Amino acid sequence: MSTGSPHQPPPSPHPSTSTSTTLVNTAQSPSRPLSHQPPPSTTTTTTISTTTFAFPALYSFPPFFTLQPVLSTRTSQLTSWSALIQSYCRHHRLWTLVLVDALDTPLFHNRDIGRRLSLRDARSVVAWMSSPEGGGRAEFISSSTSSSTSSTSALKKSRVANAADADSEAGSCYIYWRSPAEWASVLEDWVERTGQKGVVLTLYEIGEGDATRREEFWGMEERLLRKVVEVCSKRGRAQVFGSEGAEGVKFF
Repeated sequence: MSTGSPHQPPPSPHPSTSTSTTLVNTAQSPSRPLSHQPPPSTTTTTTISTTTFAFPALYSFPPFFTLQPVLSTRTSQLTSWSALIQSYCRHHRLWTLVLVDALDTPLFHNRDIGRRLSLRDARSVVAWMSSPEGGGRAEFISSSTSSSTSSTSALKKSRVANAADADSEAGSCYIYWRSPAEWASVLEDWVERTGQKGVVLTLYEIGEGDATRREEFWGMEERLLRKVVEVCSKRGRAQVFGSEGAEGVKFF
């Protein structure tokens, strides 16, 4: 495989949408990292999409699935992978990924061309996404903050000798198609629009209640929602009451 810039990819057999065009253009313009792009709009009333996700043209280009050593090419690849991961997770309403499991999903495995991103490269992509250069669009979840089922724990123990190594291999991570700060603004906008100032709400009511069912943050994992509420609290826009697992939030 060439270590220089990849050749122009062949036409994609996958559906083409405005989302896919954006991803391809991002790959061709590494000088515009995601961190320099304007944040998404805070308009939040949405309907969850049930359409098939449209992959970008690069997804059908075999070299895309191996990170290249040449810096300029690698940066372009990382930027494209970041955009793809964010778009895919947003479309499917995914807040976190476990990389060792995600490798078998269409996100990292294109069965049509028989190519898959390796676990090592997937971790490199997420590490870049979590960096300032990558715009802070991901964050690895440490064993002290992540939770897992007994079956997941057993699976990890079968792969590695201890829990720390299991976390390292599995690569559990948040994917920030909106950053916690952006989600905090979305939540504050909802509070303002719906007259919730001064009302004490539970995390369940915010994340899974009927009143927020059409909001973009509906269904957000509780541990991520806590991070978002903490941002609101640090801004002086909210106060958290109670202990973990039974929190109430009052917005100002």
